Amino acid sequence: MEENNDNVAPEGIKYDTLQVYEGANFKTLLTRKYKERKPYLAPNPAIIKSFIPGTIRKIFIKEGQKIMKGDELLILEAMKMCNELRAPIDGVVKKIHCKSGQIVANKVVLIELEEVKVKSKSRSKK
Repeated sequence: MEENNDNVAPEGIKYDTLQVYEGANFKTLLTRKYKERKPYLAPNPAIIKSFIPGTIRKIFIKEGQKIMKGDELLILEAMKMCNELRAPIDGVVKKIHCKSGQIVANKVVLIELEEVKVKSKSRSKK
C-alpha cells in the first residue's frame, strides 16, 4: 500500500513547510544556510556594544552609578573620530566590561545597565 505524504515530491525530494505572514504555509526547499541561521533577537537597550572597532578613550561612569537617558557613558575613538556613547535608557550601571585605553572589536559588550522605572510626578490640579 502506498503512503501519501504531501511533503514528499514524486522524485523523493522532501519539501519543507515555510510559515509566512498571517499563518500561510508554503511547501518549498530550504537551504542548509537558512535552516542553520541564528534567530533574530531584538536589541537590548540595557547592553551597550561597540558599533565599530576602536579604542576606549575615556569612561565617564562607575559601576553602581545612577544614569539618565542621554548621559555620556564613554568615548570610543575609531578612524580618528571620537564617538560619544550615551545612555539609551534610565538606569544603574551594572557592569563595565572595558577600561580606558583598551582596544575593542566590533559588537563587543562595553557596558551593562539595569533599567530603572522612574515614577512620574503627578501634577496637582488647582
